[in-house]
Amino acid sequence: MKNKLESEEVMELKLMSGVAADDDETSLTGLAGGLCFDFNKQSEHLFLVGTEEGKIHKCSKAFTGQYLETYEGHSMAVYTVRWNPFHPNIFISASADWTVKLWDHSQKTAVLSFDLAQSVGDVAWAPYSSTVFTAITNDGLVHCYDLNVNRNERICTQKVVKRAKLTHVAFNSHDPIILVGDDRGGVNCLKLSPNLRRPTEPPVDESGDPIAGGQSALELQIAKMDHLLDMVKETVE
Repeated sequence: MKNKLESEEVMELKLMSGVAADDDETSLTGLAGGLCFDFNKQSEHLFLVGTEEGKIHKCSKAFTGQYLETYEGHSMAVYTVRWNPFHPNIFISASADWTVKLWDHSQKTAVLSFDLAQSVGDVAWAPYSSTVFTAITNDGLVHCYDLNVNRNERICTQKVVKRAKLTHVAFNSHDPIILVGDDRGGVNCLKLSPNLRRPTEPPVDESGDPIAGGQSALELQIAKMDHLLDMVKETVE
């Protein structure tokens, strides 16, 4: 029927015990509880799944029988996973273990971790910058980060509700506005201050025109994230 929606099973989330049955495989003990997922914007066959057990699985629609990778960094349920809208390798996760973690999907360990001192209900990337994201916590706070400005501390924290738990956050794709939902049915609209919504402008010549052959807006955003990753790698080394 043309007017009917039908579900299609992509894969089963197998629960991995973490104890190897032999030297090559990890034993399976049942089905995992999936809480969130997100498809890669550039590679549509790739998607991430966050689970109740704190694991994040990278999966593909082309290989439904197994995970491509499993990321273990959270100690409690993963509520949100989001691919970066600009950089195809980067994603972010939010968990009940009080942390937000930044990942490169080619590495098994998190690139950066942020402790927000409360269970983190949701996290969202800004649509205008590869290094800006916002997270919400159970104590009614909205936390804004710009990793290009400070990769260790948030640049803004705002109390939104007093007696409710924040559940979801979303950026407006055109205007400098974020929406925040809570567990009492409320939707709160917040306007971002100018310092939180500075786009990365392409280089221009003396007359103000874009330099011919210069980087596109997408390339600038990818380069900005790559620079951050290089700085983190140098710090670790």
